[in-house]
Amino acid sequence: MTTRAQEDPTLPISGIPRTGLPHHAVVVGDPARAAAVAGLLDDAKEVSYHREYRTFTGTWQDLPVAVASHGVGAPGALCLFQELAEAGVTHFIRLGTAGAIRPGIGDGDLVVADAAVRDDGVTQQLIPAEYPAFAAPEAVLALQRAARAAQAPYHRGVVWTRAAFQPGFLPLPAEAYERAGIAAIEMELSALYVFASTRGLTAGGALVVDGVNADELVDEEATGGYDPHRTVVADGVTRGARITLDALRLLAAEDAGLPAQRTPTT
Repeated sequence: MTTRAQEDPTLPISGIPRTGLPHHAVVVGDPARAAAVAGLLDDAKEVSYHREYRTFTGTWQDLPVAVASHGVGAPGALCLFQELAEAGVTHFIRLGTAGAIRPGIGDGDLVVADAAVRDDGVTQQLIPAEYPAFAAPEAVLALQRAARAAQAPYHRGVVWTRAAFQPGFLPLPAEAYERAGIAAIEMELSALYVFASTRGLTAGGALVVDGVNADELVDEEATGGYDPHRTVVADGVTRGARITLDALRLLAAEDAGLPAQRTPTT
């Protein structure tokens, strides 16, 4: 009897193989960023590119790693997270960009997200809103340790995952969130946290700031004030990629009960 996997060895939405991916993955929004992160790996190869979903495998200091892009927005990102898990991924770290909300966070800085506000537009359809979106503590600590080792500017805190990129018709709770100390705003992380925690998987988030105070939550004549393509942001993303990969290696070493000596990376 022919099985479904034998008939089609790839998964339907992302096009990744049904089985055999590494246990550790970096997930990013932009397919070009996935290629850039994969460029840091040894023996990197592209295994699929379907729609916004571009996936690579390789090794980082002997750790097998997958790097995959999920596009913009939580609903599509959730499709990728589900298929990566089906293919074998158990540890996820999202490397993304975000707009800073909390004072004192600068362009290019890294925000390590302890938890996320579930304003993502999709998880409310999966589980009641009272369920929290939280990172695995070990992932937060691994990211923090890797950032410190790299001597990188970083901040910890809760982030706001919001489905709409542009301001809409309803008043935003931005002032209340700012008073509450929310660190930054982005678009996909709460979906990853809810998915991972409800499946017994490990997830963390490292977000590079590409606009201070979220550029006043954008708009400004349809994003005229928002520029994520500056050198300070690009440098932060490259630094954040290495930190994220180091954090995955730290997690793998912890799971194996091994000492995780960091090899300097340049």
